[in-house]
Amino acid sequence: MRERVKAYVSQPWVERTILILIVINAITLGLETSDTVMASWGGFLLALDKIILAIFVVEVGARMFAHGRNFWRDPWSIFDFLVIGIALIPATGNLAVLRSLRIMRALRLISAVPSMRRVVSGLLKAIPGMGSVTMLLLLMLYVAAVMSTSMYGDDFPEYFGTLGASSFTLFQIMTLENWPDIARSVIAKYPTAWIFFVVYILLTSFAVLNLFIGIIVDAMQSEQPSPAELAHDVAGQTEDELDAIAAQIGSLRTEMAEIKNMLEKSKT
Repeated sequence: MRERVKAYVSQPWVERTILILIVINAITLGLETSDTVMASWGGFLLALDKIILAIFVVEVGARMFAHGRNFWRDPWSIFDFLVIGIALIPATGNLAVLRSLRIMRALRLISAVPSMRRVVSGLLKAIPGMGSVTMLLLLMLYVAAVMSTSMYGDDFPEYFGTLGASSFTLFQIMTLENWPDIARSVIAKYPTAWIFFVVYILLTSFAVLNLFIGIIVDAMQSEQPSPAELAHDVAGQTEDELDAIAAQIGSLRTEMAEIKNMLEKSKT
């Protein structure tokens, strides 16, 4: 029974149907935020939401039954279980805020689409390296905040009056948001301040931040299947196709032999 259920839930049309329902559910949850739409279609949208949720519960339950203990060894299966479990929590009283978490069902697209799973897996693998770069970036931000507060805090308290204000201003400059206006206002009072801003931007925006991109790209590449794996998959598919063709030829031969025997008997 487990094998039958496993084969059923693994069929391509079932996976495509679940994927379509996830998209439809995400759209309906977005429409429920509109008072105008809810006034006209509220009953239909709520009923559709319950029907889709029931299908998701049945699908996850079938997978739990089919895979048994292996279901809990797959992180993506656990993710699906948690997303659906949150949707089943009664959103009444003090738990009314949990209604907003229903949109998390849209995140099942990540587990339903293999390419998105690879992207998330790559990001998770990049976290250790990103942590080191983040520490380096925070250290540089702290040093620059102390320097700018000491040098420009008295004349520009709105930007560099305190360590917190300097940190926020420098973070804004690091993102290259409105930094020329801040820099020009300081340079008008301190002509050599351009050196500080240029060096800071070069070290943070153009150097350290690009390290994030490099780490993420490297992690993404590690998630891509190797040429050997691709060749093995293609070879496996080819062998399966040849086996299917051979089975069909064998069945045709059997049928032809039976027809031949029937013709010989009819002649006698």
